[in-house]
Amino acid sequence: MKLLRVGTAGAERPAVLDADGVLRDLSGVVDDIDGALLADEAALGRVRAAAGAGDLPALDATGLRVGPPLARIGKVVCIGLNYHDHARETGAEPPAEPVVFFKAPDTVVGPYDTVLVPRGSTKTDWEVELAVVIGRTARYLGSAEEALAHVAGYAVAHDVSEREFQIERGGTWDKGKNCETFNPLGPWLVTADEVPDPQALSLKLWVNGELKQDGTTAEQIFPVGEVVRYVSQFMTLYPGDVINTGTPAGVALGRPEPKPFLRAGDVVELEIPGLGRQRQELKDA
Repeated sequence: MKLLRVGTAGAERPAVLDADGVLRDLSGVVDDIDGALLADEAALGRVRAAAGAGDLPALDATGLRVGPPLARIGKVVCIGLNYHDHARETGAEPPAEPVVFFKAPDTVVGPYDTVLVPRGSTKTDWEVELAVVIGRTARYLGSAEEALAHVAGYAVAHDVSEREFQIERGGTWDKGKNCETFNPLGPWLVTADEVPDPQALSLKLWVNGELKQDGTTAEQIFPVGEVVRYVSQFMTLYPGDVINTGTPAGVALGRPEPKPFLRAGDVVELEIPGLGRQRQELKDA
């Protein structure tokens, strides 16, 4: 299933994109798309049955905002330097273990919402990523296979980053990762049954129509199952938690000087086939 949430910010309602590409209202079946729904097999079954029956009310998508496909996110766990090609382009050694940092859930916005360039920023950067959405409580998982069984679905994430704040201002990466609007998510939460191999997905990102990133999850240093297994050794993952699994080569940081960092007025588009496409215009905060 392709689950999504539509409507004004803070007042989104649940919806599903059916097999014919028709947007249909789920608000008569479930209250929202969140961790509680993903952990409830009976409720998910009702959603599948309703979507399959084809009698859910159709929604007119014209002018309808698409919000993040997941409500009440508990935490956003991020994996840094998780692509061989991205490590090479930035001159970094591939990590021996996954690099883990966090984004606050309030950085998450819709896939077409405005992204704000922070005040004082000169190095705002782009990163297309595969997001993993947890569907079952996970702690101390024993294998990658077990970990994949705890995944509810996948989505496109844009891990917007401010490189000066991240690298040059002291401390950890958090300063450059948690600025307002720095995690567009969606448009859809695609259930795991529609993604048989998360290591066979292509990721692309364009800036002002120019292709900047063209990668594949086959380049991940730590595959999705291993990432979920590893993270579960250090924290409990709950239904509705999100893991951003890293970005492939092609970010501004890895390009020759003068590096083409983002500015107000730029338009970023990103896509993972099967998971959807995003588009954001940048404005000054």
